[in-house]
Order: sequence, then structure tokens, then C-alpha cells
Amino acid sequence: MNAHALNVLEFSRTLALVADRAGSPLGADRVRELRPEADAKAVDRELGRVAAVRSLLTADEPWHLYGVPDARQALARLRVTGATLSAPDIRAVGALAASSRATRESLRGDRIPAMASAVLSEQIAPLLSEKQLETAIQGAIDDDGEVRDDASPALRRIRRELKGSQGELVKMLEKAMAKLEPHQRVADMSVTVRNGRYVIPVRREAQSAVGGIVHDASATGGTLFVEPPAAVEASNRIRELQGEEIEEVDRILAALTDQIRPHHEGLTNSLEALVTLDSLVARARYAIEFSCAQVDLGDAGKGFHIVAGRHPLLLAQGIDVVSFTLEMGEDERTLLISGPNTGGKTVLLKAVGLFSALTQAGVPVPVASGSRIAVFDDIYADVGDEQSIFASLSTFSAHLRNLSEVLESATGNSLVLIDELGSGTDPIEGAALGGAILEALTVRRTLSIATTHLGALKELATEVPGVVNASLQFDPVALAPTYRLTKGVPGRSYGISIARRLRLPDSVLKRAEERIPVDERRVTALLADLEAREKTLTALEREAMESAGDTAERARRVAERERNVGERERDVERSSRREARQYLLEARAEVERTIKELRSSADESETLAREARRRIEKMADDQGRALDTMVRAEAGTRATAPGGGNISVGDFVEVETLGGRVGRVVEIRGDEAVVAVGVMKMAVPRVSLRASSVTRATPEVAVAVRGDLPEVHAPSEIDVRGMRAGEVEDVVMQAVDAAVRADLRAIRIIHGKGTGALRERVAEMLSKESRVANFRLGAWNEGGAGVTVAELG
Repeated sequence: MNAHALNVLEFSRTLALVADRAGSPLGADRVRELRPEADAKAVDRELGRVAAVRSLLTADEPWHLYGVPDARQALARLRVTGATLSAPDIRAVGALAASSRATRESLRGDRIPAMASAVLSEQIAPLLSEKQLETAIQGAIDDDGEVRDDASPALRRIRRELKGSQGELVKMLEKAMAKLEPHQRVADMSVTVRNGRYVIPVRREAQSAVGGIVHDASATGGTLFVEPPAAVEASNRIRELQGEEIEEVDRILAALTDQIRPHHEGLTNSLEALVTLDSLVARARYAIEFSCAQVDLGDAGKGFHIVAGRHPLLLAQGIDVVSFTLEMGEDERTLLISGPNTGGKTVLLKAVGLFSALTQAGVPVPVASGSRIAVFDDIYADVGDEQSIFASLSTFSAHLRNLSEVLESATGNSLVLIDELGSGTDPIEGAALGGAILEALTVRRTLSIATTHLGALKELATEVPGVVNASLQFDPVALAPTYRLTKGVPGRSYGISIARRLRLPDSVLKRAEERIPVDERRVTALLADLEAREKTLTALEREAMESAGDTAERARRVAERERNVGERERDVERSSRREARQYLLEARAEVERTIKELRSSADESETLAREARRRIEKMADDQGRALDTMVRAEAGTRATAPGGGNISVGDFVEVETLGGRVGRVVEIRGDEAVVAVGVMKMAVPRVSLRASSVTRATPEVAVAVRGDLPEVHAPSEIDVRGMRAGEVEDVVMQAVDAAVRADLRAIRIIHGKGTGALRERVAEMLSKESRVANFRLGAWNEGGAGVTVAELG
């Protein structure tokens, strides 16, 4: 892409801003190396990667990169046959291997969303995972890049002996210093090393008395560094051990290098992947910090739409940036922006070009959702003072040379940015030349944005299809820019207004106004009127939006009240269901008590039987009246809910009077329906039924329940297989109810073997049921462990 344009748009400076968010120098360098790409698919792919990393950084458990060690020097040496890596180089390789493995594990498919994993697959796949290599390096090289003492048994032995020998030699030399006479001593005497030998400092005149070998002298020559005769042998042994240490260290480093060399390609690819990930992290952090929304990419021929755009370099300064919204449609090829100086025209011009350049380089831009950025094949910019001293060109000539390149190279898929078009020469000729340039670019459908002060150029919009006027508004009272862009209306320069504010003589201002052509004054007055009208319309629009906001808030409050009413209705419904359930439980207890009384005395059986039937009939009547009352009350509180009008035989329904239990309609009798629920069949009002999404019935044990409680027939077994443990209680209890009323001695409950959860739940219920005298698992011919037999008392 055009290097001059990128420089004018401060593209590199913006990349440096993004690079500051990288976690490593290599990642920062990669960001600074980014360049715009003209392939829309490649751009979309790169922005997708940034978005994926951004989602990981903002997750509930934020992801982080494990570092990017600079192992380039080590990897370069590995390419040299026979070369041995130094300890610091091997440490860098170990850090690279560790970071590669840790990063790969942190990006596993079970740790991050599948979409992010798929988008980042090209960066994840090359990451090396060689724990054995890491362990070998970490066991031999410490964090300071030194070979560990325990890197090998031989090195441990050598260093232990070397340390002991050095300690003994130092003690020997300290004793020798202690024996020196005061006139032989120097200030701050201590054992030191010169030329690899341990020595003591003495005065020059004392050297003959001390004896030994002189290895060095001070700068003044007054102090000599002497190795006493008694220390020579010990020093020689230390030198031997040091030589052995060097040989063993070299052997260890060579062995580690040989172990690393087969992984050279994998390590190189891992480093590249980590650098790329760090670059993505930097861009994602920048996007988060600068509130960059995801954008849609568009074809250059269809224009662009920037919503709430803000220049990133201004944002970085921490100032209050006024955002701009600008759209250019498919039929709008040239935007001509006019208005006063300091109005922000140049900043807007640069921002539009910078947004496209950054986007095409895979860098998010500070815009709001709904923005569409065009992908251009090239960007051309003629912005600022282009005067060139070295080329002996005036400002006007430099502008013309840039524009000549634009006319020669720009295509229908290019973006052209021109600041102060037509300036630097006679206004009439400048306007004519500028108009011809814009017309030529418009005809070839190049997307162009130009700023100008020339009034004649503003008329171009009425003469050339595809040219649109725009203005950056100015507060005529405060004489300060508002930085608000308005399309369709050219701007005024406010030159005389500014001069009046700066207190130029009234006579001069009056004469200046007289010298403005009449037509120009009329146009200026018309523009002022349009600006006033536009300001009024904007105020009305703001009021309308505020009113709409108030309406929306009122609607929200109404909806909230409706939700509260709904919740109260549901509370009433739940209370009614609990009462209905309690009625049923009381009825069942009364039935059981009556049956026990019947069995307790054979002599009084006839009398008690009649009394039992009377009690049962009364209880049934009471239940029926109570349940009918609750059904009507529930139907009233849910007037909008669908009733049982569309219920047909065979439908699965929810029975409101049974707490929403699901059953199947087996018969319809006018306003009532007979519903099979679990082991029971009951006649209920149709208004209490609601259609259910259930499509399969639970196993049924038929028990007819009516107002007069006629003779009951109950099967001797029920099947609860396929139910959840929490669902079997009602089915089993209803089966026990039916069996007791039918005077059965036992029932078989088929629950299957499976995990044993149903078997345990059934056993738990039966152990608490007073009507069950005993229960056991089935015999081999009864179903074995898949069946529980309950014996009734």
C-alpha cells in the first residue's frame, strides 16, 4: 500500500500505540510490522483471530499467554552443524519449550470455546509439547543460565572438591596475611585473584620477606599481589579442577544440544506461533481499552459507514474526543467537506483513511457497532504541508505532484484523501483545477474525500452526480468548532465573524462585507438559515428521542407490574394446588382409617361398613365442591390462558387440581373429562386441563375414582422403569392406595436392575409406609433384583 499515505495517516505511530500492549519485545515488533492487506477474506480472517483472543481475555476466567522467550540466537546456532549451545541459549530454548507446551494446554478444546479453538487452530497446531525435553533442560540449567551442580555426578564431585580446595586455600592465605608485620601490610587487605591465581596484597618493600610469585601490581606500583610459596601447589590443584569443570560442562552442553537439535523445526514454528499470539493479544487488549466494536467489511464500490468513530491517537492522549458518524453510499463517490479552520476537517480526513488502513492490517478501530469499513486496493493521501526543500518544490507544486500520482494510479477500488483542495494558487484557478480532479475521480468511481475553503467547489455537488457536500459545524456564538459532521450542506468559513470577535475595526468589517459579491452573500445567508433550521430539527429530534425513551420506560414499568401480577397469580395457583393436594391426602387417610375399623371387628362390620360408606361419600362430596371452587378461581385468575375447550380423547394434559400432573384423556362427558393419571382415572372439570408437551404416558394402574366411590379394581403389579427416582413416589403410593382399597395382599413393583437408584428409592418409600407389613426383592421366578414385592398389612 502507498507508503506516503500511510506516513501521512500516522499509521506507524498508531501501530506503536498498539504494540505497547504486547507482552514481549518480539510480539511488539510483530505488531509494528503489520501492513494493510487488500484481500478481504484474509482481513476478515485476521480480525476473527483478534476477536477470538479478545473473547478469551474477557472470559470469566481470563486466558493469558505464557510468555514469548527470545530464543532466536539459539535456534540460529542450531542450524550450524556441530555447534554447541551455551548455557543461556539452552535456558532460552527450555523457556520456549515450556511456554509452548503451557500455551497449547491452555488453548485445548475442552478449556476454551469451540469457536475460538477453530479460529486459532493455525496458531495452536504448531505449538510444541515436549515435556521430556523441558525436564532435561530444567534439570541441567538453572534460572540464571548456569549449569547446575547436579547436572551430572562428575560435575557434582568436581565442584564439591573445587569449593573445598578454594576454601582451604583462602584460609591458608588469610593466615599468611595475619603473620605480616604492620609495615608490610596494605590498607583493607583481603585474599584476591589475579590471572586465575589466589594472591595476597603486600607492600613492594616487603616482597622479599614474603617471597613467592608476583602476579600483578597496583596502578601506582606500591602494592604487589603475591602468591606465597605454600599456596602454589594448592592453586595448581584448583586450576586442574577448574579445567575438569570446564570439560564436564562442555560435555553436558553438547549432550543437551544434541537432544535439542531434532526439535529445531518444531521450536522454530512454536516461536513463530507464540509471537503471532502475542501480536493478537496486543491488538485484543487495545480493542478492549479503546472500546473497538467488531465491524463488517464491505466492498470499496459500496462505500462505508462509520458509527461513532474516534481517532485513536486523540484517545490515547486522554482528552474528551467528539465522535463522528459518516456514511457514503454506493452512489456517493466524492465527499466535499467545507467549514472554518480548526473545525476538525483534517482530523476527520485522516481518521477515515486510518480506519481502513488499520482494519486491513488486522487491527480493530475505535468505532461503534453497526460500522462497515471498506476494503481498498490502495489509499492515496495529499494532506498537510507538502513543501519539499530538497526537491525545490513549492507547496502547490508538491500537491500537484501527489495529485498527478493519484490520477495515474487510483482505481475504482481506491480511497483518495485530499486536504485543502485548490489551495496554494489563485482561488479561481485552484477551484477549477480542484473541480476537474474530483470530477475525474468521481467518473472512475474512486471513493474520494476532500476538504476545501473555496466557495466555487461547493457548487460541484449540483453539477456532478456522485459528489456530496458536507460540513463540520461551528458555533457562531462561541466561535468554536463543534466537530459535528452534517452531510448535504456545505459549510461556511466564518472569516468575518471570527474577525469581528477578534475586534477588528467595524469600518474594516463593513467594507469587507460590501466587497463580498451579492450572490455570495445570498448563499452565505442561505447556509446560515439552513444551519439554524438544522439546529432546530436536531433539537426536536432530541426531544422526540427523549419522549420515546420516557414511553419505553413507562412500558417497562407496565410490563414489570404485569410480571408482578403474574407472579402473584402463580402464588395463588401454587397455594390452591397445595390445598387440593392436602384434601386428597386427608381423604386417603380417612379411607384407610375406615377400612381398618372395618377389619377390626367382624361383629360390627355391617354397621361400620355403612358408616364407612357414609364418611367416604361425604368426603368425596366435600372434595368435589372444594376442587370445583378452586378450579373456577384459577380459571378466573388466568382468563387469557387456554382452557380445555380443544381437549380431545387421547390428548396428554396437565391436571391443575393435581399440581400439574400429566395424564391422558380417555373420555369426555360434557364439561367433564375422564383422565388417566398414573394409576388413577378421575373425572375432572375440563376447565382445569391444559395441553401438555408430553408424548408418552407413564405406566398406568387403573383405578376409577368418582363421587360415590364404586367398586375399585387394582392390578397386582406396576412398572416404573424409565422414570426418574424423584418421579416414582406418587405412582407407587397411588398403587398402594388402590391395592389397599381392593384388599390385595401384595403388589409387585417392577423397577429394573440398572444402577439401583429406582430400587433404593422404592425401598426407602416402602420402609416408611405403615400399610406395608413387609417388602422384599423378587424371587428368581418373580423378576429377581429387578422387582420389589410389597406385602400389605
